[in-house]
Amino acid sequence: MADPFSLTATFSLSHSSFSCSLLPPMATSAAAAASSRLLPSAARATATTLSLSSRSSSSSRSFSLKGLGSSPLVSGLFLNQKRSLAYVSSRGFSAASAPKCAASDTEQLKSAREDIKQLLKNTFCHPILVRLGWHDAGTYNKNIEEWPQRGGANGSLRFEIELKHGANAGLVNALKLLQPIKDKYSGVTYADLFQLASATAIEEAGGPKLPMKYGRVDVSGPEQCPEEGRLPSAGPPSPADHLREVFYRMGLNDEEIVALSGAHTLGRSRPDRSGWGKPETKYTKDGPGAPGGESWTVQWLKFDNSYFKDIKERKDEDLLVLPTDAVLFDDPSFRVYAEKYAEDQEAFFKDYAEAHAKLSNLGAKFDPPEGIVIDDGAAKPAPEKFVAAKYSSGKRELSDGMKQKIRAEYEAIGGSPDKPLQSNYFLNIMIVIAVLAFLTWLFGN
Repeated sequence: MADPFSLTATFSLSHSSFSCSLLPPMATSAAAAASSRLLPSAARATATTLSLSSRSSSSSRSFSLKGLGSSPLVSGLFLNQKRSLAYVSSRGFSAASAPKCAASDTEQLKSAREDIKQLLKNTFCHPILVRLGWHDAGTYNKNIEEWPQRGGANGSLRFEIELKHGANAGLVNALKLLQPIKDKYSGVTYADLFQLASATAIEEAGGPKLPMKYGRVDVSGPEQCPEEGRLPSAGPPSPADHLREVFYRMGLNDEEIVALSGAHTLGRSRPDRSGWGKPETKYTKDGPGAPGGESWTVQWLKFDNSYFKDIKERKDEDLLVLPTDAVLFDDPSFRVYAEKYAEDQEAFFKDYAEAHAKLSNLGAKFDPPEGIVIDDGAAKPAPEKFVAAKYSSGKRELSDGMKQKIRAEYEAIGGSPDKPLQSNYFLNIMIVIAVLAFLTWLFGN
């Protein structure tokens, strides 16, 4: 079943196309006793792959990479491997490169972000990386206190047992794209890498700056993966009730559901992979990436509020509208926020940034507990703008001419809207006035 929590074939994250959509085909997989990894790094691919000739004899313990070779997004990493199979195991995705400590290294996080930016430029894989982060975090259950039983952003999605969940179809492709970065920066946990990739993809697509923090601890084994069924579906009988059931369980509200749905502005859906969308439209026939599929928006690699505008109008037959999309304007509570976001992109960006960051933290265990912020310098509040009326002791509003005069005098002595004067400067003025008054009185007498 297509998954609406994935960004291209259903609500919020369901994308069917790996090349710039969120739901590529699910690669078939089975356990292999001989290996401690789910997938090898690109650097060790030659030593850990089986040739096509040995496939039939080892099929019971091989991991199929069918579909990867056909995608231009992975050609740089795996084009030469499309005729080979990689051993897998229930132990997890490249367990050998697990970080030596629980918390991620700050400098490695920064460097990994730069590598992810380059990956996005080369492969246009923004949608599937967003989906990866969302699906790792989206298993959270607020009614369970224990970690990691509560689910959430803990890196469990790297294990085969969770990758085999129907809602995670095709996410092995995202893991393959990120594995070389994980191998390069072993001091970054998978949980952090997934959320870092998701946030960077949003920002690089033109979205808002997200208030992210890192330091998430990874689960250690597949036995800690959540059970299947915690992620939403694309076409449930009652879309509004279904979305609330799933997202309320995570501790999210109607506003956050609608804001997160806006990420469907990225990606496209392919009917042969998800069961949703057209095989091709005028907006997807030429890519970028592998052509085909149906997108929600015309510019499906640009993050803006066009998703809400297009869903509201529903005038373009080449744009996808899923049941979980349509309900945003059909349900009275959802419609309040959907209408607001269609009219005000700034409001959408603000609410989306907060909702995305909240989602990325769900269920996570941080080390250190307060998390790690990797942006250079903490955000500083903007200086207060100069308002002339504030400097009037009277109750009457000053005239525009008087305001301009006061402002000119204020700026003449060094003040400005972005550079308020120091308080002791005004004290000095008062002292000078007092001295002059005293001298005037003295000489007058």
